[in-house]
Amino acid sequence: MESSLAMNTLLFLGVAIIMVPLARKFGLSSVIGYILGGIIIGPYVLRLTGKDVNDIMHASEFGVIMLLFLVGLELEPRKFWEMRKKIVGLGLTQMLLSISLLFLVFISAGWRIDKAIAIAMCFALSSTAIVLQTLQEKNNFKTMAGEASFSTLLFQDIAVIPILAILPIIANYKSSHHNNEIQIIIQKLPEWLQAGTVILGVAILILLGRYVFVPFLRYVSKSGMTELLTASSLFLVIGVSELMAAIGLSPALGAFLAGVMLANSEFRHELEAQINPFKGLLLAVFFVSVGSTINFNIIQQDPLFIFSTVFAVLAVKLVVLYAIGKFFKMDTPQSLFYAFALSQVGEFAFVLINYASDLYLLSPELNAQMMAVTAITMCITPILLIINDKFITPKFIKEIPDEENDFNILDNDVSQKKIIIVGFGHFGSTVGRLLKANKIQATVLDRDSDRVKLLRSHGFKVYYGDATRIPTLRAAGIEDAELLVLCLDDRDDNKFIADLVREHYPKVKIFVRAKNRIDAYNYLNNGIENIYRETLGTAVDMAIDVLHETGMRKYAARRLGQRFMAIDKASIRRLSKAKEDDEILSFTTKEFLQREEELLAYDNLNFDNRDWEGSSSVDDDNDEETPN
Repeated sequence: MESSLAMNTLLFLGVAIIMVPLARKFGLSSVIGYILGGIIIGPYVLRLTGKDVNDIMHASEFGVIMLLFLVGLELEPRKFWEMRKKIVGLGLTQMLLSISLLFLVFISAGWRIDKAIAIAMCFALSSTAIVLQTLQEKNNFKTMAGEASFSTLLFQDIAVIPILAILPIIANYKSSHHNNEIQIIIQKLPEWLQAGTVILGVAILILLGRYVFVPFLRYVSKSGMTELLTASSLFLVIGVSELMAAIGLSPALGAFLAGVMLANSEFRHELEAQINPFKGLLLAVFFVSVGSTINFNIIQQDPLFIFSTVFAVLAVKLVVLYAIGKFFKMDTPQSLFYAFALSQVGEFAFVLINYASDLYLLSPELNAQMMAVTAITMCITPILLIINDKFITPKFIKEIPDEENDFNILDNDVSQKKIIIVGFGHFGSTVGRLLKANKIQATVLDRDSDRVKLLRSHGFKVYYGDATRIPTLRAAGIEDAELLVLCLDDRDDNKFIADLVREHYPKVKIFVRAKNRIDAYNYLNNGIENIYRETLGTAVDMAIDVLHETGMRKYAARRLGQRFMAIDKASIRRLSKAKEDDEILSFTTKEFLQREEELLAYDNLNFDNRDWEGSSSVDDDNDEETPN
């Protein structure tokens, strides 16, 4: 049955809607649902798809690119630099061992040397889409195994560049002698310069991130139109990917690096909220297209060869990855997850195998067989992960005390409550400044890009974003938040967000700014108890109650609040003299913010451990007593 590109897309989305809930109902991964749906509608079962299946798969690979961009947004440049040893150590070891062992297996099976090394390099790669989707579903990004998987995938994306350069050398066939679809700058450079494209690509992205991306987003945000931010987000991701592809870098790696460059910007959460729906949609279409492109005729012609190759590839990669995990001091459950998660062949192998065929390294028949092997390993991996989770890993975890469980989340400060402040004007900034002065971190969302820029230059963790949208709140961490502080000037937005959060996240405790008595009545009638009618005093009262909620005794919090008000009044008098000069005002504001924190920090030294709950037997009823 021949069908249009639009009809194929419609079929792919329809089967995803049907199959994924069905797979989840049986406790299976969503990836299995997508791939099974693709097999069902593919040309070898119901034959509903037409000739444009490969076009859809290539288009939907942008889902992988967007996924890596979002992962980059979560990883600040400092942390990325700290991971460099892990990326090179794990990634290089995995690639070298996998290529060497797979090469030996293929040579022992009687393959030619050039063909064996070409396929070994292609099969050493793992599927970024499947692994990251699995880590996301299982919330394993911050585990030891999750970080190891992510580091290995990053190195593999970098390794694609030398593989593209090595394949023509193996074939002794220059790209200029044939009509190849991959026409990239890297192939036009001398071979000794080609590795330098990595440094060139990273340098370009650093310059773009600092001098182009953020100013561009600030300019667009001033329009106040959400659809323009959505268009800008897609423009950045697709543009960076195409630029990196032209240079010779993996588009997915380029998108990841662009995300890292924007991780410290005020637009981090807004970008995540805008791109996330497109990422999920395109990933779904990609997985369905993988299932629909499995060539069952090729498998039927020589099933022994196909499945013995699948078994050999999975076995080699499982052994290599498990050994690497143990060598890098991961415990058994972590090593098992790391091995099972990365055991499949990656989606970039589809591109590399076709490239090798264009270089006459592979025959058309072997090309089709290797494509089938790649797709089958991608289908098997989710099943292997289920087997590992349900039958293998539990046996090892039972032997380990709970507090030493391998799957504990890393770098998670359980003593610090997650706080989100929405709105950082004169009211919200009072709360935020008092929290910051006491070294209590909060994620802040605000819609004024100029204000966000100024406050970020003063050291505040402020992001541009519209908190009336669930995706933005989710990107800011509302699912893990314990306190939500609403300080917007717009009373309707405050009420809308409060109702939205109470409906979707009822466990989050809400502190809200009210304009007047009528607002207060409405909030009380809706079950919100922490209401603050707007003045400097009530903003300080809100901050005091938030401090108390984090564990500080009320007396200590009140004393800090009074101290804060005294400093604030003095600063207003001083700042008023500089109102004619914006540059002096900005400098003086920064000076006073720093001085304010120093004075509050100094004041904190006068309190001993009795001022924190759990360190004293004195009740809150005695909070009004003066200290000795």
